[in-house]
Amino acid sequence: MGQEEQGVFVEVINETDTEFSFDIDDLLTRALRAVAVHEGIGIGEVVVSLVDDARIQELNRDYRDKDAPTDVLSFAIQESDEDEPMILFAEEDDIPVEPLGDVIISIPTAIRQAEEYGHSLERELAFLAVHGFLHLIGYDHLTEEEEKEMFGKQETILANLGLTRG
Repeated sequence: MGQEEQGVFVEVINETDTEFSFDIDDLLTRALRAVAVHEGIGIGEVVVSLVDDARIQELNRDYRDKDAPTDVLSFAIQESDEDEPMILFAEEDDIPVEPLGDVIISIPTAIRQAEEYGHSLERELAFLAVHGFLHLIGYDHLTEEEEKEMFGKQETILANLGLTRG
């Protein structure tokens, strides 16, 4: 997907056989661009991979030493050896684009959680994408204060997109 007014490139890779009744690329792009606008991020690139439980469990085990499936994982792009961020260029206009990282979402887990929480799959997937992107840009929820800040941002962004609970 290319850049529009918000300046964030989003690539969605569906590694599952899941067919959606909505435009998954559009949903996730709108969600991540809403985060970028909310957080004042000018330009960057995020890759969102949609996977099954087995794949996310493998990644969770290999990178977090947790041998269980999870709903979302985030992998921020590390800076180069020279302490300068790696820069890509947009195909159009040779605009420099900093890769921000990857967000991996388990589709089966998202489906289960949407049913469990009683809201739409669209809302759950947008929530997971927003949550993952906030991790990429440095937010966490290890303390009660961090959790309140991060989850408050998530709810504000989702409400602005019209994706409320229930």
